[in-house]
Amino acid sequence: MKATRAFVLVAVVVLSTITAPAAAAGSAATSTSTSVEATQPSTATPLPQVETGTDEPTTNGTIGYVEGYWYNDSLPADDRDDGVLEEDELEAVVYRAMARVEVIREKPFQEAVSVDVITREEFEAENGDMFGEFEDDERLYHNVRFESLFMVDRDTDAVEEYKAMYDSSVAGYYDPATDEIVLVSDTPETPATNEVTLGHELVHALQDQYVGLESNENETRDEANARNGLIEGEAVWVDTEYEDRCQSEWDCVLPDEQRSEEPPQLNWGIYFTVFQPYDDGPDYVDYLLEQGGWDAVDAAHDDPPASSSEVIRPGEEREPADLEIEDRSTDRWERLETDEGPDYSSFGEATMAAMFADGAIAPFESSVVGAGEFVTFDDDGYVADIDYDQPYTDGWAGDRLVVYATDERTIEESGYVWRTEWTSDSEAEQFLDGYLELLDIHGADPVDGRQDTVVIDDGYPGAYYVDHDGTTVTIVRAPSVDELPEIREGAAPAGEDTLVFEDANETDGTDERSGADDESDELPGFGVGAALGAVLIAVTVARRR
Repeated sequence: MKATRAFVLVAVVVLSTITAPAAAAGSAATSTSTSVEATQPSTATPLPQVETGTDEPTTNGTIGYVEGYWYNDSLPADDRDDGVLEEDELEAVVYRAMARVEVIREKPFQEAVSVDVITREEFEAENGDMFGEFEDDERLYHNVRFESLFMVDRDTDAVEEYKAMYDSSVAGYYDPATDEIVLVSDTPETPATNEVTLGHELVHALQDQYVGLESNENETRDEANARNGLIEGEAVWVDTEYEDRCQSEWDCVLPDEQRSEEPPQLNWGIYFTVFQPYDDGPDYVDYLLEQGGWDAVDAAHDDPPASSSEVIRPGEEREPADLEIEDRSTDRWERLETDEGPDYSSFGEATMAAMFADGAIAPFESSVVGAGEFVTFDDDGYVADIDYDQPYTDGWAGDRLVVYATDERTIEESGYVWRTEWTSDSEAEQFLDGYLELLDIHGADPVDGRQDTVVIDDGYPGAYYVDHDGTTVTIVRAPSVDELPEIREGAAPAGEDTLVFEDANETDGTDERSGADDESDELPGFGVGAALGAVLIAVTVARRR
């Protein structure tokens, strides 16, 4: 049996900061969510058998019973094609959904949860307030960060790219600040309710009632992905089992799926970064269940994974190296800090894999990791799986990026130092090979007389110095070659290259890199022209049971 779910977001993600939209809201900003179809839940832990004949059941003391509704009750709204509910019908569906989540999760809710259904237009109107106002330093900081990943170019605003992704992708969210779930409907005239999406968000409400979801302050991107691997992994695991039961034994409110004929206008690099916990998280939770059932999942909330690497490969411990970047800049440059988190970024393995795969599924764009390496397609051309375990990044041991700016506080007068640590010399070389190819993709030209230094003119303009020392690769970027040693003393020294740089201007006109000008019929999902393939990839993720 194959289940298909829209390639959309449905979880708890703080929108007040794009530094680390993690699985909790710690400010007045509304948090938002995401979800996607997960792997088949393990059968190692049997689900509880709940009897409807229990004497005097109570909402917070009986698994499978909430406010007068049992998990296996039938409702008048079941199997309604459009999923449109009146207010009293929505209340009944919510209570029954809570009871069903209790049965799967083996834990009762402590109190009822408020649910609202709004249109996408309403969500987009409110989304701006969710992101809040960004000070100039904060906006500059985020733009430099995403430039360093080659995900948002010089002419594009990273904050707006991030906001646009949520505008088009979010299917629902849970707000820990108000204990409220909001479902986002794509049918503006008659907002529809999807019971499986509701089930996903109810898992977040249950998590919040027991462990709290408002403690994500000062998280880096990697810490956010790691924590979300547990929080979202649990929610996707449960909603997958929920959907299975809707297709086999439960009557459910599931509106007919409507697929857009136009691909969403997403920044795929950013999307792949945020999406990783929903793809790998269910496998991580499945691993915990095999180790010790739901007690092991509960214990993990007290000791969450330390890095996205631990979510990508469950059972592997990968505590990030404690990296420090001493300030070796001139007085003209200063390290840029923001009020919302630490004065550095740590991207982690998941984000760095997304960096190398950005462009992989976009027609006529190049990427270091191609579509055939990053995504698996089913027989119908839909994405069946995304593989964040890539050779270029699987030896990650830690990374830290610090942003520099002058008094001008402009993107033109900004730079960064990005230090990455790897588990071995060979793993560092693997990453280095991928990064040099990434520079080549974006038109880097070697600088004569300067060691391991290149210049990019368009898209991501500036001078780049790459230093490889054993297990460490350090990247320095500045507006010009002369300013590289001003941001980092010793950068871009005089001498010959020790690394192999390709000259983008010395090609024969063909591009054999991964993802570049692929023939449209070579990959599933790219038949009948690249545009249709993009729709198939962008709109749906399929999972085989």
